[in-house]
Amino acid sequence: MSRLFALAAVAAIAVTGPARAAVDIVEVESPGGVTAWLVEEHELPFVALEILFRGGTSLDDPDARGAVNLMTGLLEEGAGELDARGFAEARDDLAVSFRFDAGDDTISVSAEFLTDVTDEATALLRTALAEPRFDEDAVERVRAQVLSRLRSDAEDPGEIATETFAAKLYGAHPYATNGRGTIESVTALSRDDLVAAHAGTIARDRVYVGAVGDITPEQLGVLLDTLFADLPETGAPLPERVDISLDGGVHVTPYATPQSSILFAQGGIDREHPDFFPAFVMNQVLGAGGFGSRLMTEVREKRGLTYGIYAYLAQKDHADLLIGRVATANATVGETIDIVRAEWQRMADEGVTEAELTQAKTYLTGAYPLRFDGNGRIANILAGMQIDGMPIDYINTRNAKVDAVTLEDVNRVAGELLNPEALTFVVVGQPEEPAPAN
Repeated sequence: MSRLFALAAVAAIAVTGPARAAVDIVEVESPGGVTAWLVEEHELPFVALEILFRGGTSLDDPDARGAVNLMTGLLEEGAGELDARGFAEARDDLAVSFRFDAGDDTISVSAEFLTDVTDEATALLRTALAEPRFDEDAVERVRAQVLSRLRSDAEDPGEIATETFAAKLYGAHPYATNGRGTIESVTALSRDDLVAAHAGTIARDRVYVGAVGDITPEQLGVLLDTLFADLPETGAPLPERVDISLDGGVHVTPYATPQSSILFAQGGIDREHPDFFPAFVMNQVLGAGGFGSRLMTEVREKRGLTYGIYAYLAQKDHADLLIGRVATANATVGETIDIVRAEWQRMADEGVTEAELTQAKTYLTGAYPLRFDGNGRIANILAGMQIDGMPIDYINTRNAKVDAVTLEDVNRVAGELLNPEALTFVVVGQPEEPAPAN
């Protein structure tokens, strides 16, 4: 059996195995002082790592927007003595899987490999993180991919709504502009911009690691020190918390399409707030519960105005929001907005019923274990827990926190958190009635 086939087979078993009811997490500190969370699983010869670097595209220089995203896309396009082809061949020979991604607040690195190539996989990933080449041919190839995505986004009403809303919400903060940059900014990026982006983001002072699989704490400690030995100690300063601007209005961006895309939001709640779980359960009833949510019931099931509508609590590093999205025919934009506002007000005034509370808690506690259905997903959760400041026992206590939410908790928080007057809408399309004011 080839190593590549073996990795695919082991990964498939790891993903499709039974969901874990409890997860035993150990905190590991390497001899060099790097901390990681580990779940040992020795039944299969397979290791998954998730590495997060705090900062992400919000660390772009304002004059080089999109540099962090482009840089991240180049991390496996040649490193050290290996050009792009040589790196790909080395990766494939080891049958390792690397994925690199940049978001507003993080750069994420996912790695999966068989136990017998741990040292070689670690060395190759270390080179990608510490010694990216940024060769001209690779830069131009990945730049073209980014530009193609930006051109596509410029014709997508949903993406236009996202960017329009971000500009309105975040003002001068980096969140206000697309982390992938603009066609103009990406076209202008130089190799020096990429080198600066790398130095500002891939650093030891902002790294979080989750590891799952056939590896001991001692072995993981050695891996961590090898992997991060050549990274700078500190990166660029993180942005300040953003002052969100919400005026409660409806803002229309004209776009020739038969269906308008609508994004709506108000201020949210921090995950560390004592009322987070009541707010979480409340939103399950309001907008996150699929066909069981009030928004879906009122907008789709009763009136057929959309295929889907949802709302969710969004916790960015520097802003907290309660965000929703819906698409509807131009002729029914006004009606849809009126219904959303009415349901916001009804929830604020009346809260939820005992039956709704029970149904929401049953779903949230029953669905949670299904997230832990593979080493890679668990590693991702472990790293995310750390960067979000969660306690190490969160996985095993989370459902108890949901179960502890009372009807009084939810209804009090609904009245305090939901603010229909601040609920702000961005519409991209050609709404016919009523003509919302900009």
